[in-house]
Amino acid sequence: MTKNIKNEYITVKSSSIHNNGVFAKKNIPAGTKIIEYVGEKITKKEAERRFNETFKKAQNSEEHGAVYLFHLNSRYDIDGNVPYNPARFINHSCKPNCEVKIIKGHIWVIALANIKNSEELSYNYSYDYEVHEDHPCLCGTDICVGYIVAEEHWPKLKRKLARKKHQNRP
Repeated sequence: MTKNIKNEYITVKSSSIHNNGVFAKKNIPAGTKIIEYVGEKITKKEAERRFNETFKKAQNSEEHGAVYLFHLNSRYDIDGNVPYNPARFINHSCKPNCEVKIIKGHIWVIALANIKNSEELSYNYSYDYEVHEDHPCLCGTDICVGYIVAEEHWPKLKRKLARKKHQNRP
């Protein structure tokens, strides 16, 4: 189901990666500021409370707890779980075509490469290694490491997965 978005570059529709995704409505040149990640500005303490609440609800139901908290700075996060934030539907990929930059207190999704019309937008969520097992990756790219984790942790993750595979051999 395509959603009406007031943005010249994107539309939200069903994704093969995960639920909904964000797709280009037209060709987008590399370096373009595509969309700002917006929402409620909250303290780190409130962000932790909301995360824990969502995580707890997800454990007690069959639904997955979608968390749209985004680091803004050392004091604040943005809770993007608001209807006016279509950027919250941009999926993770191990081979992203976008990156996120904080520019003058605003979180921008920027094209890393030329993006073709109808192509799904993605960026690396860069989760910490310590929580990788909670976040399996479904991006399906040729370089997918199997978990949503910052690229700097890929070598350590690959070594761990190789050891685990070796241990499980008959």
